[in-house]
Amino acid sequence: MKKRCLFILVAFVFSASLTHAGLLDDIKKGVGGASNAGTDDSTIAAGLKEALSTGTENAVNTVSQADGYFGNQMIKILMPEKIRMVSDVLSKLGYQKKVDDFVLSMNRAAEKAAPKAAAFFGDAIREMTFDDARKILNGGDTSATEFFKTKTHDKLYDAFKPIISSSMDDVGATRSYKDMMSKYETVPFMNKTAIDLDHYVTNKSLDGLFYMVGQEEKKIRTDPAARATDLLKTVFGK
Repeated sequence: MKKRCLFILVAFVFSASLTHAGLLDDIKKGVGGASNAGTDDSTIAAGLKEALSTGTENAVNTVSQADGYFGNQMIKILMPEKIRMVSDVLSKLGYQKKVDDFVLSMNRAAEKAAPKAAAFFGDAIREMTFDDARKILNGGDTSATEFFKTKTHDKLYDAFKPIISSSMDDVGATRSYKDMMSKYETVPFMNKTAIDLDHYVTNKSLDGLFYMVGQEEKKIRTDPAARATDLLKTVFGK
């Protein structure tokens, strides 16, 4: 009985209020329709997958909205360290707005790409095994997040990068970067420098996304106020 309660606890570790059902529908397309007609364990596993889809939907929705990255100091994409001296020099020369525009445009590109993650999280949930569930059960506060990272990071990178590249053009990040660098290169004795901007923003986008997935997981494990259902209150309240 104790083992069953622990399994149910994992099944609802990501449970939270549903918002923006369109994104959740995208995730559920990967989950597939599990039948309740199977064994009890199969029913519990289906519940786990449903709960995980809810948690990842919340994270994707959060970072996808306007200022999802830019307005969150924990995941905001900052000036790449390699060219941080560029921003320092330009700020002193009166070009702070160009620096600010560039930083904003990187974050806007990340926000635009984020909804793509829904389908990949759905695939990972659908392919989850009982062994995966046991590892989540026996893991730490972000064991489910680590599961998603292992299963989806490389695929998400490949999916995000072309969207980031296109978004960078659409929101003006590439233009802002070139404009900023051209101003910098007019300063005497300054060396030219370059970065793979698409690679940088893609990696930072994924770092922020997985951070938010981890926050969703930890919240339901540790915060009584986040236990929105009677079952969560019963299981976590003991």
